[in-house]
Amino acid sequence: MTHQDIDRPTPELMARIKPIATSTYANAFDECGLFHNVMEGICAAAPGMALCGPAVTVKLSVGAPGTYTSADFAVGAMIDAAQRGDVIVIDAAGCRYSTWGGMASFAAKFKGVAGIVVDGATRDLEEMVDFGFDVFTRYMVPTTGRTRLKVEAINIPVSVGGVLVSPGDIVVADGTGVISIPNAQVDQVVRFSEKCQHDDNAAMQDMKNGLSFSEAMAKYRNI
Repeated sequence: MTHQDIDRPTPELMARIKPIATSTYANAFDECGLFHNVMEGICAAAPGMALCGPAVTVKLSVGAPGTYTSADFAVGAMIDAAQRGDVIVIDAAGCRYSTWGGMASFAAKFKGVAGIVVDGATRDLEEMVDFGFDVFTRYMVPTTGRTRLKVEAINIPVSVGGVLVSPGDIVVADGTGVISIPNAQVDQVVRFSEKCQHDDNAAMQDMKNGLSFSEAMAKYRNI
């Protein structure tokens, strides 16, 4: 399966992006006019999972058992398309057939993929945890996607958790949720997120010095 490569941020920019929480990015979204970039219904497969990186996007078709061939279930093509540090973002139309499991997690972790986000289902939770591979998904189910799912395209715009994600957009996920930063607005969003983080840190220091929470909320608009 052929696919286009994606634009990736510099290591210096990624080093600024990674420490910031999804809640802080959501605060920045309001200031940047991004009101539809927080995914709905997709959560960490296990506590402590987190990821951050440019999106390699995948579009799947869904059918009843026997609709597709085993070759159509081209999970390997998803991994082949990703480079170290990328996040695989899968639009499986919210289906309850597993798109991804333990062996895929092992292979992706070995390659250095940062993790996956699936608007659909995954399986083999214990193996994901054992391999240390970070997975964010709508459902965890035992049912295989083989003969039920087909990889239609890689690196096209997809809809995941109600958010339009284009190849190369920056996806960040933690215990609170999953957000996507449009590639064209990464610099703007990161700058404002850093300001929000600075305000959080300053507010906590002020409260240690006697400021009440109400006073801190009045002083720092974005905490």
